[in-house]
Amino acid sequence: MTPNDDAAFTETGKDQIRLLKWLLDEACPLWSTHGTDRVRGGFHERLSGTQALQEPRRARVQPRQVSSFAQAALLGWKGDAPALAAHGLDYFRKYYRRPDGLYRTLIGPDGASIDERALLYDQAFGLLGLAEAQRVIPSTALADEGRKLRSTVFQLLRRKRGPGFETALPLGEPLCANPHMHLFEVALAWMETNDDDEWHALADEIAALALSTFIDPASGVLREHYEGDWKRLPGTPGRIIEPGHHFEWAWLLLRWEGASRPDVRRAAFKLIDVAEQHGVRNGVAVNALLDDLSMHDSSARLWPQTERLKASALAARLTGEARYWTMAHAAATAVFRYLETKVPGSWYDKLTAAGTLIDEPAPASTFYHLTAAASQLTASVAKRDI
Repeated sequence: MTPNDDAAFTETGKDQIRLLKWLLDEACPLWSTHGTDRVRGGFHERLSGTQALQEPRRARVQPRQVSSFAQAALLGWKGDAPALAAHGLDYFRKYYRRPDGLYRTLIGPDGASIDERALLYDQAFGLLGLAEAQRVIPSTALADEGRKLRSTVFQLLRRKRGPGFETALPLGEPLCANPHMHLFEVALAWMETNDDDEWHALADEIAALALSTFIDPASGVLREHYEGDWKRLPGTPGRIIEPGHHFEWAWLLLRWEGASRPDVRRAAFKLIDVAEQHGVRNGVAVNALLDDLSMHDSSARLWPQTERLKASALAARLTGEARYWTMAHAAATAVFRYLETKVPGSWYDKLTAAGTLIDEPAPASTFYHLTAAASQLTASVAKRDI
């Protein structure tokens, strides 16, 4: 081990301590109290300081918060994660479940339906919430519920011709890589908590689709939007690539078979390299490029920074290379920039192209990204210490 290797790891180790302390001592107390609706149930969509906003609530937020509190409990948070998980799932079932067994995408703060569409994206997070809740609520009922929802997704959203899944019901929207990515994440989460072979099969199916269709083997670029035959959409929508999703797919592929399959490792590390070399400007991962790697949207939300941190931390753990520890430290430095708010445990969500953080209510949906980043960074540092 060279001095440079040790120096890179030491800085990342300090980041891990700082991020975990922030999560457990500031973020969890804020979002488990002010971010939780004790009157109507569920979790609030956004907080302005410590004030909850009464506004429409996306389906994805409820199981994401369940996942966040369950992960935080595994990291040492002493709050009542089982009760919070049950609170969120009860609300999710009561107000979002449609008669067909899928979940609608948007309701009002009073629980009334606003948007009846069933998005694949939201079903994936419903499955993730159930998987992660098992970590704090051991229950065969949750496993049964997950299998039932999976079966409904397969029945109603699996494409009739060709691989993959539809984007939504009603049908007709372009096919998208992103909800498949979250189904991949879901399958991996269930594989950690359940011995059902169908989750393994789902992970294998989506990984194969990513490697054969989403990721260009020559450039390493991963495109987002497609026509019904998995040809990219014409025009700009078909050319958009997102550095944050490159990092996120890399993290998932490395968790799947990245430790054992050279072809998977090559694809994952290429995704990281593309995003790091072309999608990081002025210290932050930007929102979007075009497929020729030119800039499309140079503003930067918080979540791509967390995905950069997760991917680089796992790559560092698997390879031991100092450059990935250095990348993880750079990513953590970017994350901390968004966390320096007047309200402990809150965050800024957007950084403009000019480098200005936008002072606006904090979206609850980002908590899931931050908790996962703290979890991966903690695991990587712990493994390096052994």
